[in-house]
Amino acid sequence: MNWADVPSLNSLRAFAIVAETGSYSRAGTRLNVSHAAISQQVKALEVRLGMTLVIREGRGTKLTDEGAALALHLARGFASIREGVEALTGADTTRPVQVTMSPAFAVSWLMPRIMDFQRQHPGLTLMLNPTGAVIDLVPGGIDMAIRFGDGDWPGMAVTPLLLPDMVVVAARKLIGTKDITSRAILIEMPWLQDLGTNEVAEWMERHGINLDRPLMITHMPGNLIMEAVRRGDGLTYTARCFVDKEIQSGQLVELSSESDAGGYYIVTRPGVLRTPVLAFAKWLKHQAAPKASPDKSQTKSR
Repeated sequence: MNWADVPSLNSLRAFAIVAETGSYSRAGTRLNVSHAAISQQVKALEVRLGMTLVIREGRGTKLTDEGAALALHLARGFASIREGVEALTGADTTRPVQVTMSPAFAVSWLMPRIMDFQRQHPGLTLMLNPTGAVIDLVPGGIDMAIRFGDGDWPGMAVTPLLLPDMVVVAARKLIGTKDITSRAILIEMPWLQDLGTNEVAEWMERHGINLDRPLMITHMPGNLIMEAVRRGDGLTYTARCFVDKEIQSGQLVELSSESDAGGYYIVTRPGVLRTPVLAFAKWLKHQAAPKASPDKSQTKSR
């Protein structure tokens, strides 16, 4: 690399913080310098590159297209630098493990088990981000994603976690006396779907159900869906392991089931993971592993 072609680190850092904060003043506060000094650094960078990166907008700033592109690369680069420094100094062992997953997975599977992780690893801090959005995994940011799909995320390290049957369920009081032997009857009923997904339409397409009128469907955060299903507000499509106890008890009715429709995977960036991230991944896999049933032949009669 010809370092003479690279702009000064001070100007790049100043611009990166302006991009992050949206303000010369806030960027100056971050670096403990005046906003004028930040402005001078950004101007010097613009002259060095021969393009405008930041424009004034009201009392704040706005990035140009070129500025936004550079800011993205700098965010990744500085995060990688921070990660390297933390690894050398040992600070990476105390940084919280940041994990993203769907709200439905968080509420129905992860949270009922999380106290076990806390008991086993009292010194590790988790930062859980339940969201339907797919968040990029970048150095210094999100460490791990638990994603539903077919396991195909190019450029990522992917480990199967849960590969459950997927089911359509509803409260028994919603079904009543309806004949549910035909899947087509389901298009006449209300549906509940996680925000940002299209799983109901995909399910119907896989099963050859054609809609001749708009589907009655309500989109809501995944953490609210199961409570609404229990009230009888609608049907939903979910993992059997999330609702198996309620199906067994009769509170919910299983209307359809399918295998090989996808699964939940642990997704991380390739390469060596921080020790706390490895500990959380190991705990997840242990929690998801099938539990051995007692061997009745070894049970003594009383």
